[in-house]
Amino acid sequence: MTTIQLGMMYGGATLVALFSGIPIAFALGGVATIFMMMFMPAASVDTIAQNVYEELASITLLTIPLFILKGAAIGKSRAGKDLYDALHTWLGRVPGGLGVAVVLACGLFAAMAGSSPATCSAIGSSGIPEMRRRGYSPGFAAGLVAAGGTLGILLPPSIVLILYAVASEQSLGRLFLAGLGPGVLLVVLFAGFAVFQWRREYARAAKQAVGAAAHHPILADEHFTMAERWASLPRVLPFLVLLTGVMVALYGGIATPSETAGLGAVMAMALIAVVYRAYKLADIKPIFAGTLGESGMLLMIIGMSLLYSYVMSYLHISQGAAEAIVALHLSKWLLLTAILLLVVMLGFFLPPVSIILMTAPIILPPLRSAGFDLIWFGVVMAVVMEMGLIHPPVGLNIFVINRIAPDIGLGPIIRGTIPFVVLMAIGVVILSLFPGIAMWLPNAVYG
Repeated sequence: MTTIQLGMMYGGATLVALFSGIPIAFALGGVATIFMMMFMPAASVDTIAQNVYEELASITLLTIPLFILKGAAIGKSRAGKDLYDALHTWLGRVPGGLGVAVVLACGLFAAMAGSSPATCSAIGSSGIPEMRRRGYSPGFAAGLVAAGGTLGILLPPSIVLILYAVASEQSLGRLFLAGLGPGVLLVVLFAGFAVFQWRREYARAAKQAVGAAAHHPILADEHFTMAERWASLPRVLPFLVLLTGVMVALYGGIATPSETAGLGAVMAMALIAVVYRAYKLADIKPIFAGTLGESGMLLMIIGMSLLYSYVMSYLHISQGAAEAIVALHLSKWLLLTAILLLVVMLGFFLPPVSIILMTAPIILPPLRSAGFDLIWFGVVMAVVMEMGLIHPPVGLNIFVINRIAPDIGLGPIIRGTIPFVVLMAIGVVILSLFPGIAMWLPNAVYG
């Protein structure tokens, strides 16, 4: 049997397993095990547990449960609401300042928690009702929070970037730094669109309100005193100190990524105990339970995905696919476009974790041969995978928003996210034209 035939069988079996409704980890692990039994030496089946353990026994992967614990501690507290409220009071005079505050709150919370669902839930639970109360359309409010939540897989400590560092054997510190510039770029694009859309909805409401007795809520002029603004800061500052402390420890060479993750988790637990008095067993039990559940699920997917990639490599499927891509002699940018379109299509069905670990052995060698910086590509790939979080049919953030705002249907939520998918595509184009947006900071720090 040729490598092409074997690869088609492997890919077809994977699609059948995924569409059958089997959980992703068991689908990938099951396909890998069956092909080991059929096409590899019989003794290789006895090494499955050893292979999975060796793949997971990585000091880089140790950061994942620690960062999840840090994000769970912050996510289970009222830090998201306090952060949003503080930004709202300071940006109240800016046109569309409420929407801008939501975007900035999502960016800051994502940088503290490192989780897209946690960001959507924490900011959306307070931001969406507040925006709707002030006259923002439900679809716009939902789309803004859903898009802002995607920053959780781009801004450090991003679990997606951690896995990409493992799969591509690149520096995690450089990847984290490379994600900051594109993260700021997306925040600016989202905030700019929030102002633009607010002006449209304001103009529409003003036109409808002419001659009417009642005015639309979006037309109301809201003011906050300086005393109210300063009063909103005390609860937020400790978490900004946490964010700054983790960044300084990591990029100042004080601690390794694993040590930084542990430091962040301990500091987060200490802060919610001091700021929110969350130190009783009833308070911390959900935090550890959520951490164990999410970490176990993620590590199971990672382990099975790595086993899947190992079998693919042993059978020369990944090497053959990479050689076939190189043999096409595509131009540099056409190759990048084709690979990113592949990632977009996979995003319709798979979460970012599986996409990275399944495709890395195939797409990274051709990209390296074409002269692309794999640190830069990792960030661009993360932006493209952000799209998968807000477009159907998987669209994890869409369902998170639907859960916290069940009276907003999936239709309005999806329509609200479409402009942000377009903005992310524009962001990819900008990063391709100006790669220094991503690379200047890691190059400045690491040389």
